[in-house]
Amino acid sequence: MSGIQEIASATGLSKSTVSRALRNLPSVAPATVTTVRRKADELGYIPSSAASGLATGRNRAVGVVVPVIDRWFYVRVLEGVDAELRRAGYDLILFNLGGPPSDRERVFHRSILRKRVDALVLLSLVFTEEEREQLELTEYPTLVIGGPAPGIRHLGIDDHDVAYRATKYLLDLGHRRIAHIGGRDEAGMNALVPGERHEGYVDALAQAGIVPEADWSPNGEFTLAGGRDSMARLLDADVVPTAVFAASDEMAFGAMIAIQQAGLRVPDDISVVGIDGHVFGEVFGLTTFAQDPTAQGARAARVLLDELTGKPALPWFDPAPVVLVERTSAAPPPAH
Repeated sequence: MSGIQEIASATGLSKSTVSRALRNLPSVAPATVTTVRRKADELGYIPSSAASGLATGRNRAVGVVVPVIDRWFYVRVLEGVDAELRRAGYDLILFNLGGPPSDRERVFHRSILRKRVDALVLLSLVFTEEEREQLELTEYPTLVIGGPAPGIRHLGIDDHDVAYRATKYLLDLGHRRIAHIGGRDEAGMNALVPGERHEGYVDALAQAGIVPEADWSPNGEFTLAGGRDSMARLLDADVVPTAVFAASDEMAFGAMIAIQQAGLRVPDDISVVGIDGHVFGEVFGLTTFAQDPTAQGARAARVLLDELTGKPALPWFDPAPVVLVERTSAAPPPAH
């Protein structure tokens, strides 16, 4: 019985390309798919149990890989995935990368290949070429939630678009001195997400003919404490913004705390807008562009379960909705 390696050798293609072609993923040219399938038929290739036998319900489990487990977004996504899987009679197997660096190698090179799962959900991760190849060789239907991952399908919000909208919202209120608290999340967030949100901010200002101050994009590390410290630095500058767009609600909460600690008022002195729809947004009175990570998790689970029963695959990117929730943290700039 032939396998992917034999097909790759016979066609001169990589194992990962053969794997994608056998699953008819949109990243593979139709001619390549035809070539691979013809050679697979000639060699008598039979799909592995991970790809086909499990689709009959033999394992009834879906793996979820998370960078850490103590963040609001990840917890809410897990709730959605788990609820949908339980409704379908499936189990959730959690792979946590939040330990030492060796944990990442353990998950991608041993654990996922050993575990008896039918499909994989990957949260806010970008992968090395070797990790992508390992994922493809499992032949599991796979989806990423929370930012694009080159070479793998993803479901989530359009980060550039929502950041553009958030900045445009402040511009439409009349603000021209708008800062951005963003930066990297060293705990494991998809590194492309903060970059996309920063670019959306810059593009919205550019369309309005505004060049932001060089030091008006501090690194808030996607935490409340980071948002607070970043806002404190902005308040110490010679020129203080009249509005702040934070790339996450948690950083926005921190910014609001720093403004109040400085004896200023939100939004009378400085307006604040965030992204996420965090559960504490109502308590803080934060105006935000809200996503629904629980719904994203449920949708990802439904898509993968449908694919296991032979339904069409999800497109390469399936954008999730974002809704403006207006509260009390944003208003026109002060007259002075």
